Amino acid sequence: MSDKKKIVVLLKGYPRLSETFIAQELLGLEKAGLELELVAMRRPTDKKRHPVHDEIKAPVSYLPEYLHEEPIRVLRALWACRKRPGFGKAFKRFLCDFRHDVNRNRIRRFGQAAVLAAEWPDNGGWLHVHFIHTPASVAAYTHLLTDIPWTISAHAKDIWTSNDRDLSGKLNSARWAVTCTASGYEHLRNLARQKDTVHLSYHGLDLTRFPHFDADRPANDGSDAAQPITILSVGRAVEKKGIDILLKALASLPPSLHWQLVHIGGGEKLESLKALSNSLGLADRVTWKGAMDQKEVLDHYRKADLFALACRITQDGDRDGLPNVLVEAASQKLACLSTNISGIPEFFISGENGLLTNQEDVAAFTTALHTLITDPALRTRLGATAEQKVRTAFDNNTSIAHLKSLFEQEWGKGV
Repeated sequence: MSDKKKIVVLLKGYPRLSETFIAQELLGLEKAGLELELVAMRRPTDKKRHPVHDEIKAPVSYLPEYLHEEPIRVLRALWACRKRPGFGKAFKRFLCDFRHDVNRNRIRRFGQAAVLAAEWPDNGGWLHVHFIHTPASVAAYTHLLTDIPWTISAHAKDIWTSNDRDLSGKLNSARWAVTCTASGYEHLRNLARQKDTVHLSYHGLDLTRFPHFDADRPANDGSDAAQPITILSVGRAVEKKGIDILLKALASLPPSLHWQLVHIGGGEKLESLKALSNSLGLADRVTWKGAMDQKEVLDHYRKADLFALACRITQDGDRDGLPNVLVEAASQKLACLSTNISGIPEFFISGENGLLTNQEDVAAFTTALHTLITDPALRTRLGATAEQKVRTAFDNNTSIAHLKSLFEQEWGKGV
């Protein structure tokens, strides 16, 4: 299209191992013919990166993560922005936000927005932001400073740990917002002045990276010590993943069952979870792999007998949407056990293509684990049905086409 605009994509951090769904989307948009430039609020901290990150061609630049680290850059940006027509509106919005959220992070967001506006990439005609909490605050101020239209991809934690006032203001400023679960979609629609500007679009998988797994898994039932059932769990060691629930459930299984747990992921609670594992007497049955790239994780999906993730909603509202790792595991015919929160029941129907329990219910999770460990035929049936759903309804080409259409509809209006 002749009126196609270069999209500046604002990210909280880039690249991040835990956000493969974002990387897949960026690559998909590039392959669909859209020109992107990436701006991140944080430099990478992960020691590894996924292969998909190396395929993304868009240049990346970084805002000052903390204003005091680059004071000259920030002051120069603020000085340059002071004469912009939108500076007064942006500063008024900042003061209003600050009154409701007296926090130095709010000041940081305005400083980052000034830097983004002052250093706006050449030929950038659109601003799209991932996450509706802090990154969208930067985007909203940047929009007021530059008058460049903007849009939002909202996910999970960012929705549920933000207050309604903040969410509503951003939704009413942006041209549209897209989110990846029905529960998040309904919540945001209720807060938006124009309901039709909020859209539901599941992420899906790049199925070329998760091809069909042809091999049949052994029909083990946990009764043979020489062939223990391999249980895989992938996720950062943070509270919302419920890894402590999984460990407690495993410790409650009958001693006669033979199993091993493999956990993949880093995270702030990793050491405390290892200590919990030891205190539960599981030290010799749990392997902690740490962070791994996508190809390594795929290999573990194929080696495992079942997948388990005991997701929960934390006291501050943090939660997963539909964890990508559950869909990835399902793509490899792996029977999945999780909880019935957020977007997980939007993919899994318990007893049909997976098993779900209530969150925080150790006894129920133990029972479900026991069922899956001892019933290889059930694992096979659930895994096959889940894979069929991935391959028929969760191909990321659908979500990419939807996003591209949303962008082009706006551009077609001549804005």
